[in-house]
Amino acid sequence: MVERQANMIQPFNASFLIPTKKFRRLSVLLAIYNNPKISQHKIAQASHLSSSMVNNYIKSLKQDGLVRMSGQTNRTQAYYLTNPGKTALMSLLMGYSTEIIQLYGGAKRELTKRFEQVVAEGIETIILFGVAETAEVVHASLRDLPLEIIGVIDSDPEKQGTRFNGLKIQPPEALDDLKADAVVITSFGKQEEIYKTIRSVVPGNVKIVRLTDL
Repeated sequence: MVERQANMIQPFNASFLIPTKKFRRLSVLLAIYNNPKISQHKIAQASHLSSSMVNNYIKSLKQDGLVRMSGQTNRTQAYYLTNPGKTALMSLLMGYSTEIIQLYGGAKRELTKRFEQVVAEGIETIILFGVAETAEVVHASLRDLPLEIIGVIDSDPEKQGTRFNGLKIQPPEALDDLKADAVVITSFGKQEEIYKTIRSVVPGNVKIVRLTDL
């Protein structure tokens, strides 16, 4: 049985992964689960599908006994998952999550290999610059390497003062005080801007590592 949660996992609009029929069914089921009063237009927006595709998927889901509809007008119309629909949603979520975890593990292993080169250069202490999903993967990839993360930096004032894997997130001005061998830019966006910010603060002998350079 699927228990309703405020922030249930959402399938992302991927650039590299081709959406399959299972993925689209999952997207539609999730959209309905999260908001039974949702219109087909809103389902299309939430699932990144065309309205005609959503209509076809809803027809299929209704025929399979996974979705039921109430109301006769757009104002009163609502969609609900049946008990088999909730079971199907959980099954699809588990399959989806398993594949994402496998992709995560592959990315982590690849980054670990790349950071072995950093270790070979004699770097022992590093600072992570940028706190987002990529930073989580980088942090996980460093666990089995002799690299000590001594600080975490982010330019976002809302993140500063909070914690990332036990370390307090600090502003860029704190870079010089942390005295690390290298700073790793964990963001793929605005890398040149971040590089210039870091270089303006840290001494020239501190290596700046971009993930794209590994």
